[in-house]
Amino acid sequence: MRRVDLNCDMGESFGAWTMGNDAEMLAIVSSANVACGFHAGDPLVMHRTIDLARQSGVGVGAHPGFLDIWGFGRRPMPAETPDSLEKMLVYQIGAAQAVARSVGHPLRHVKTHGSLGNLAAASAEHAMAVARAIRAVDPALIFVVLPNTETERAGERLGLPLAREVYADRSYDDSGNLTPRSEAGAVIEDASEAVERTLRMLEENAIVSTSGRKIPVRIDSVGLHGDSVHAVALARCLREALDRAGIAVSPLAATLAEPVS
Repeated sequence: MRRVDLNCDMGESFGAWTMGNDAEMLAIVSSANVACGFHAGDPLVMHRTIDLARQSGVGVGAHPGFLDIWGFGRRPMPAETPDSLEKMLVYQIGAAQAVARSVGHPLRHVKTHGSLGNLAAASAEHAMAVARAIRAVDPALIFVVLPNTETERAGERLGLPLAREVYADRSYDDSGNLTPRSEAGAVIEDASEAVERTLRMLEENAIVSTSGRKIPVRIDSVGLHGDSVHAVALARCLREALDRAGIAVSPLAATLAEPVS
């Protein structure tokens, strides 16, 4: 049986402002990427989200980003040096790890957010800074990476456990990178289209670009964004489709522990 993780970004509410529907999403996905207070989230939201994940049997990971609540971590921060980035990530991952330990639900992975993830995927120096930060906090943490990027190569060089991810709700260009959000069609909101694309990628073990190009990759996890209006409905449709296709959905640690057949 094919096995895959289904992960979603969450814990992105802040103070009196609510973002996404984490409780409903946690009934669908197998792993939660929890915001660490820099691009979104706060200590109370982190605690509540991780505790809900524990109750739901969902694995949890840190979802660090740039210090950019105003821009939700999606604005480029080109002046951020690898050295300062590494320290900011240690801070965020350590905070998530401490909160997770306090509720008795250990942190299992790290997945970078937004503009930080885009920068690290393209810059070898910044990718190594991310990998060093993860190793410094806990070398057993799984590094969630986009295949064929600098983050994957950095994780391999430092010997971190890796999970290769594709997105259900984002399109890809012919190089295998995510299409910029500024371009039409970058974010896929139609559930049927997202489901069809995801099943095709899993069946063919390849990223399928907007032009139809196939780029062979290993796929351990399928990612979703929790901040869109249609996020829960899309996630539910995708989970039902995976179940019908006989694809087992399990948290990252369990998915990586068993070989894909």
